[in-house]
Amino acid sequence: MNRPPPKWEKNVAMDFTERPRQADRSIPELLRQLGGDTATLVRQELQLARSETLAKLESYKPAAVAGGVAVGFALLALFALTATLVAALAEAMPVWVAASIVTIVYALIAVAGFARARGALERAAAPVPERTIDSVRKDVEAVRAGVRRGR
Repeated sequence: MNRPPPKWEKNVAMDFTERPRQADRSIPELLRQLGGDTATLVRQELQLARSETLAKLESYKPAAVAGGVAVGFALLALFALTATLVAALAEAMPVWVAASIVTIVYALIAVAGFARARGALERAAAPVPERTIDSVRKDVEAVRAGVRRGR
């Protein structure tokens, strides 16, 4: 009894005499395809860089919101503290002198805070799309290797 081969046995034998489809195409056609493929690759890499950068920036959002709320309440506390300090100092000196002293102290604290914030920003990691850079580097290496093999 002669049965047909099972599905997994179909197409097992390959005809190696067939030429690849690319072999029949002209050089200008291949160069056009290369240009199109390169443009697609660049678009995909730019999209990856954009999405990676947005994801990193998105991670800063909760900290920014919490920081904004904290700053608002800190300002309210500072206003109350200012009134308290001026009132306390006004018991021993004129009110304008007391207010001037409190203002100078606050200005010195603000300068120190800005200096510290600037240092922290300089040390912070920039939202650089590292995966995209690595991917582009690998793409460039692959193209260079292909060009070397083609020579």
